[in-house]
Amino acid sequence: MTDISILGLGLGLLLMLIPLLIFARLRVLLVHSTLQGLIRMIVQLYLVGLYLQYLFQLDRWYINVLWALIMTCVATGTALQRTRLRPSMLAVPVFVGFLVAGLLVGIYFLALVLQLDNIFEAQYFIPIFGLLLGNMLGVNILALDTFVGTLHREQHMYYYLLGNGATSWEASLQPLRSAIQKAFNPCIANMAVMGLVSMPGTMIGQILGGSSPATAIRYQMMIVIITFVASIISLMLTLLLVRPQLFDRQGRIMVNA
Repeated sequence: MTDISILGLGLGLLLMLIPLLIFARLRVLLVHSTLQGLIRMIVQLYLVGLYLQYLFQLDRWYINVLWALIMTCVATGTALQRTRLRPSMLAVPVFVGFLVAGLLVGIYFLALVLQLDNIFEAQYFIPIFGLLLGNMLGVNILALDTFVGTLHREQHMYYYLLGNGATSWEASLQPLRSAIQKAFNPCIANMAVMGLVSMPGTMIGQILGGSSPATAIRYQMMIVIITFVASIISLMLTLLLVRPQLFDRQGRIMVNA
């Protein structure tokens, strides 16, 4: 695979001048945040790259699992900052949802699909777990916000159903359906056009790295599947664990949208 030189990287970064100039010309208040995000990305990726190189060389299963726990903590913190629910309410449910779904689906993929002898090998375990976390994060944030928002907008219907004999779970099914639909519609749309309209980064990276198109396609199909499955598992686990804090014993809504 052809490496990217420092000069080439610098020329590539010059492309960012295009959106920055457009934002500045149209007075869109995104110049500062874009520059800040770009700088943070560059610094973080270099630091992570240096650490992962050391981690891959060391390759101890317990260190790899510890790194997965650290990634889960960071993802949980990000989710707590971007949702309307109280951090104290969501911290444990989100952490458990991310960790359990990531480990279940990740280990299934590594052990049964790739059939690795060592499923905790750093080269495979860490990238797959990180990939799953990244996808679960966006879906969970959107779904949780939509669920709570819809629940409050339609609380009259919720209490109507509750008063007519429905359980709290049955009365909240429609907001839950709306949340799942809103969160997963983009995933399904991307899945439907993958290959014809969009060329995923993972697939392109593998082809550029020397893999055959057939191998790259098989990997891409499995990545789409495992990220989709992990996202729905983590969401349902999070909602199951957070439900007791959303409703009291009589089924009354206890949180504000």
